[in-house]
Amino acid sequence: MLENGLLLSTFAKKYLNTFNDKQLRLYDHLINLPSNDWDIFYWATGVKPTPPEFDNEVMDLLKKHIQNENREARIMQPDL
Repeated sequence: MLENGLLLSTFAKKYLNTFNDKQLRLYDHLINLPSNDWDIFYWATGVKPTPPEFDNEVMDLLKKHIQNENREARIMQPDL
């Protein structure tokens, strides 16, 4: 879905190169395991509670990223 594409691609561009092996595994788990993309969106935006298996440091970073405190323009997916 487009919303997750924008959120996850800008998140990946910002953080992926700094992740250690554990964080990379957590990120891989997050983007590949849920069967419904809307679940990731709802968890990250706080609409639904994050299940324990996805409630970790990477999800915390994603939630902070989504808050977009610096008001960055996120209308296109970045080149990765």
